[in-house]
Amino acid sequence: MVAVKELCKSLVQPLLAVFIGLLTGAVVIAAVGESIIGTYQELWKGAFGSFYFFSSTLARATPIMLIALGLALAFRAGVFNLGAEGQMVLGAISATLVAIYLPAPGIVKMLAALVTGIAMGGLWSLMAGYMEAKFRIPLLISTLLLNYIAVLFASYLVTEPFQDKGGSAALAQTVMLDKSIWLPKLFAGMSVHAGFLIALAAALLLFWVLRFTPFGYEVKMLGQNPFFAQYGGIQRIKVMLTGMFASGAFAGLAGTVEVLGSHYRFVDGALTVPNFAWTGLMATLLANSNPIGVIFTSILLAAFQTGAMGVERNTEVPLELASVIQAVLILFISAKFSYTWWKQRKKKGGNTHGVA
Repeated sequence: MVAVKELCKSLVQPLLAVFIGLLTGAVVIAAVGESIIGTYQELWKGAFGSFYFFSSTLARATPIMLIALGLALAFRAGVFNLGAEGQMVLGAISATLVAIYLPAPGIVKMLAALVTGIAMGGLWSLMAGYMEAKFRIPLLISTLLLNYIAVLFASYLVTEPFQDKGGSAALAQTVMLDKSIWLPKLFAGMSVHAGFLIALAAALLLFWVLRFTPFGYEVKMLGQNPFFAQYGGIQRIKVMLTGMFASGAFAGLAGTVEVLGSHYRFVDGALTVPNFAWTGLMATLLANSNPIGVIFTSILLAAFQTGAMGVERNTEVPLELASVIQAVLILFISAKFSYTWWKQRKKKGGNTHGVA
């Protein structure tokens, strides 16, 4: 019963934010001179109008969901991990190279690639956590800057030593993976693959860990009141490092399943251009870091992106409509955090005044 109430509470703010975003989008649509109702009908059709479009939305939501789950864990522990993009890319390129060069049967290569992607994403994130624990380098800065190193290093790998030289275009990409390594499609002819089931299972697993395990309790206490948590015997550094590794592991898994299930090779920019990492961050914040809520917010944000493509095809409204709505969502989230910060500061100020 408590879990249901927590889930409902986590969905109230996203629904309110989406409503405000749709109102703002209506202003943009009216400015273009298109029908508001007709445009939103096309938005719905582009995301859910047929089974093909629905499967495309789920495929788009898969990396967003996995990244959002990792960030949800980090935020629950009071850790600010902004390095999901680099962790995703480094996990993806590492998994791709293992899938290409490991001398083993297809299923073994697939499993090895998944493990490698998880491990590399986690270790890259753990490095930022170690620098925080050892040298007091703020995670907010280190995780953000490590994105550039990971993305540019992966770009170098597929531009120089591991570039596919066989194609006439000579693009910055690896060779195609063998079909035995591909993640299976859930439905023939559709884009959604087994990675979506992995993401759903990960959400349920994370919900269980946070709610029913000692580690989940430690994460909750550390995130809500770090001083009380340390007083109660919780080792902040240990929980922080574990949370950082797990958060990066989710991001690395996101990049890996996108390669194995959609692109079938590592293509430079294919994971960064769609802004999976930052959309995942938005999904986490909208869901208040609730793993079950993340499932719905990830699909919702993916629906805006896939639906906007249908809007651009069938109306005069540009693709950037989805960006406008998402920008409003970001403003809503920023306003919510600013209000919470102001209220806490006012409360502390009032208490201080009372003591004096």
